[in-house]
Amino acid sequence: MLVLAKTELAVDYSGPTILHTKTTEREYIALVWGNIEAEEGTIEGNIDRHVTNRMQMAVYPDGEQGKHAVTHFKVLERFGYVTLVSCRLETGRTHQIRVHMKYIGHTLFNDERYGGNLILKGTTFTKYKQFVDNCFKVLPRQALHARTLGFEHPITKEFLRFESEIPQDMVECIEKWRVYSKAQTFEELE
Repeated sequence: MLVLAKTELAVDYSGPTILHTKTTEREYIALVWGNIEAEEGTIEGNIDRHVTNRMQMAVYPDGEQGKHAVTHFKVLERFGYVTLVSCRLETGRTHQIRVHMKYIGHTLFNDERYGGNLILKGTTFTKYKQFVDNCFKVLPRQALHARTLGFEHPITKEFLRFESEIPQDMVECIEKWRVYSKAQTFEELE
């Protein structure tokens, strides 16, 4: 989801006013590796470029570098080896959800840049590997979708909220995991 400012007033308002006063509402849907134990939580940690891989961002929890970042998550559905979550952003840093979820041990499904394109949880059975590979083919990108964007209109002060349906490739991948998880017993959840 993308919002563009068409006037100078809107440009002036959209940058400093919306982002710095936290008047936006941003919700993302993500499929992440692993079974998140908590039903909901908050991830805090400064985010800055990774020291050795400049294509990645990293979390610096002690605040020695980077910019403050806060992500709130809530579990929507569990599929054993992956979890569907809602993420609400309090800040807006580059790769914030991707790096925060990896930081807590739950890399986004099929996120090549952060290692989610490898099988991070599950069994060693060939059938499972084939299943995951099929999911990667159905969803050939990271499993992240901007579902809701809300903000105050610069002139009318009306709160506007826009919602975007989950794309079909992500819906199909989630459904594959839903069917798979109902057919399995997860005795060895990691």
